[in-house]
Amino acid sequence: MRHILIAIAALILTAPAFANSRIKDMVDVEDVRDNHLVGYGLVVGLDGTGDSLRNASFTNQSLNAMLEQFNVNTRNANLNTRNVAAVMVTASLPAFSSQGSRIDVTVSAIGDASSLQGGTLVATPLFDSLGRAWAVSQGTLTVGGFQAEGDGASITRGVPTSGRIANGALVENPFAGTGVDPWAEIANRTALRLSLRNPDFTTARRMADAINAYIGGGAARAVDPGTVELSRPASFGGDMIDLLAEVEQLRVEADLPARVIIDENTGTIVMGQNVRVSTVAIAQGNLTITITETPIASQPNPFGDGQTEVLERTDIQVTEDNMRLGILEGSVSLAELVDGLNALGVTPRDLITILQAIKAAGALQADIEVL
Repeated sequence: MRHILIAIAALILTAPAFANSRIKDMVDVEDVRDNHLVGYGLVVGLDGTGDSLRNASFTNQSLNAMLEQFNVNTRNANLNTRNVAAVMVTASLPAFSSQGSRIDVTVSAIGDASSLQGGTLVATPLFDSLGRAWAVSQGTLTVGGFQAEGDGASITRGVPTSGRIANGALVENPFAGTGVDPWAEIANRTALRLSLRNPDFTTARRMADAINAYIGGGAARAVDPGTVELSRPASFGGDMIDLLAEVEQLRVEADLPARVIIDENTGTIVMGQNVRVSTVAIAQGNLTITITETPIASQPNPFGDGQTEVLERTDIQVTEDNMRLGILEGSVSLAELVDGLNALGVTPRDLITILQAIKAAGALQADIEVL
């Protein structure tokens, strides 16, 4: 783990000092977003790994309702099949998806089915949060996990109760024939907003300045740390789509906050380039106590009236690493911080404790976020 940390730090420290990013990678355009879809359906064709109809009443009701659509009455029948499973189907509908395009769907069991391997999803409409059906999903599932069991043992790999259907949903247009456009007409707009994915005052101002320097003064304005308002100048020869295509390619240096991200479970530490440490002295050492038990048998004299006893012999050793005191000078950079802590021979997990102690002492000029 220590070698990985040093390698990552080396890559960061040898990177260019000013890493500019494209505006299209830093913002989301107003009214251009994905929509989450969800539906309830049935997966059929399972090899005895589906829901138990006696325990999952909703699966039984759904199966009866589906069969009634084909004029099959099973209301009073005692169904006991385990080849059917009730599932939730989820998908993400990209912005401006046209009617007839296809999207991927995820299928997850909600009953007591043990596996969806080999199942086929029956036609399932997918709805948005307003209850409008945007797509219909159907197809054979691809399941990454599996389950196998015998009389005395079983094995499960991955999650066999969840799968995907590539291009499994066909997009429909719920507004067909109504004359209503579900998306704003961006091309004819004269102004729209760009939402920063990482809001920051400095970044928003730099973005507006870069756009104005390229398009012309007054084309962009930083409204707040998370929003830049883009206006189409009268002198611009194209529409808003053309303007966005020009603006997206501009590069801006994002101003990153001083932050240290710590994942204590894996010992991972990520530090931004603006992290600074005031003058502080650090001593790091480990105290190791080793206790060894050596039982010894005590035998009585050959002709004595005694019993064999077991005597415990305990050996205690205390070892303390002789680590020297290190001093980090004031306002050190990320490179100097990493070099200084590595010189002390600390491990990533020790480094987590040291950083938290430096923060508690008020010497770390950064926020610490523990995942």
